[in-house]
Amino acid sequence: MSRDRYVDFLRAWSIGLVVLGHWLITALVRDPGGAIRAPELLAVVPWTQWLTLGFQIMPLFFFAGGHAAGGSWSRARGAGGTASGWVGRRALRLLLPAGAYSGLVLFAVAVCAAVGVAPDTLALVGWAMAMQFWFLPVYLIVSALTPVLYAAHLRWGVYVPLVMGAVALVAGYAPYTGSLNYVLVWGVAYQLGFCWRDGLLSRGVVVPGAMAVGGVVAFAVLVGVGAYPVSLIHVTGQTLSNTDPPSAAMLAWTVGQVGVCLLVAPGVRRLLERKLVWRVVRPVGGASMTLYLWHMLPVLVVAAAFYLTGLAPDPELGSVAWWVLRVPWLVVLGVVMGGVVVGLRPLERGLGVVYERARAPETADPRRSWALWLGVAVSVGALARFAGVGFAEGGRFPVLPAVGLVLGVALVMVPGWRRARAAGREVERAEGDKGAKGTKGALEEAA
Repeated sequence: MSRDRYVDFLRAWSIGLVVLGHWLITALVRDPGGAIRAPELLAVVPWTQWLTLGFQIMPLFFFAGGHAAGGSWSRARGAGGTASGWVGRRALRLLLPAGAYSGLVLFAVAVCAAVGVAPDTLALVGWAMAMQFWFLPVYLIVSALTPVLYAAHLRWGVYVPLVMGAVALVAGYAPYTGSLNYVLVWGVAYQLGFCWRDGLLSRGVVVPGAMAVGGVVAFAVLVGVGAYPVSLIHVTGQTLSNTDPPSAAMLAWTVGQVGVCLLVAPGVRRLLERKLVWRVVRPVGGASMTLYLWHMLPVLVVAAAFYLTGLAPDPELGSVAWWVLRVPWLVVLGVVMGGVVVGLRPLERGLGVVYERARAPETADPRRSWALWLGVAVSVGALARFAGVGFAEGGRFPVLPAVGLVLGVALVMVPGWRRARAAGREVERAEGDKGAKGTKGALEEAA
């Protein structure tokens, strides 16, 4: 099956809007007393919560991810691959860049703490550098569950996301079960990606149209009549959140967003056939993980260089002057982000080498995969901790989650190390056999 450019476009579009949204609403200011604050635009200027309807596009990333993962796992299984081999490769592909990013940020946190940076400032910066981490443990979980989820898809098709959605609605109201919706709601989008790939959703416009209209109407009812806020990003002070954990309103928005995505697919695919358009989309998609992980670094650099030093004006948050200044703010951030992407290329090449050496074999023995699954579980816990409290909770170095992430990544790499050792023994054996044959030939020739 040829690569679907529309899937790559959805990934690039999703990450691009997330980055742009974070840049748009983020502001760092210095109080007269010298303390640094990050005022929350969505809380200070409530009408901006409506903007999240356009910028909360992560359902489509899970949707596209399900489409791609379904195809990848199907091909691997057809070639004799095992679930542990496939999951090990996917997990390592996510954990290596996330681990490298975390390691560099944690090193900076340790240095700053050692030189006496104010704990409040360090905690704020540590939170800013981890605010996007919620996605990583969730995506790692659904990736690890892909063999099971895809098996369910092959047997029950569209009934699987329907049941998952129904369970999510119950879990959202039952005590102590709301956190399950991180996997259930985003898992619905992921599972719909399987259905999309196998043609269960895109036959005509009836199903996509029903999803689009039904999802948007349900969201409007839940927000307008129900108690859910309109914001699709958590806002401090609101008793209910649509993302922490994902709510019924988020589930409705996910379904509606997927429906719209399917309706516009033919037109966007035709557009993507143009070379100029594809030249723009392809590199963004290829750098999506780098953009997602590192996009808050330019915010801190530019804010420190221009706003905290007083070189740039700092009008009242949400005023007309503030919005006007968002234009040069976004432009400068884009330029700095471009420099960050270029500067990280040696690191990414190095990570690529590590991946090739440490990736699990496609036919990894399921009976010896305990290290992989334990590593995934430990990594999920560490990443979730960073997502919840940042890289410097209370202005302190986070020893336990840092050790957990190192341990988790190392355990995920164990099957690859076994493969490398086995390959090394094969090379040594072959060289030994070759040497023995050469010695025997020399002795025969001497005789």
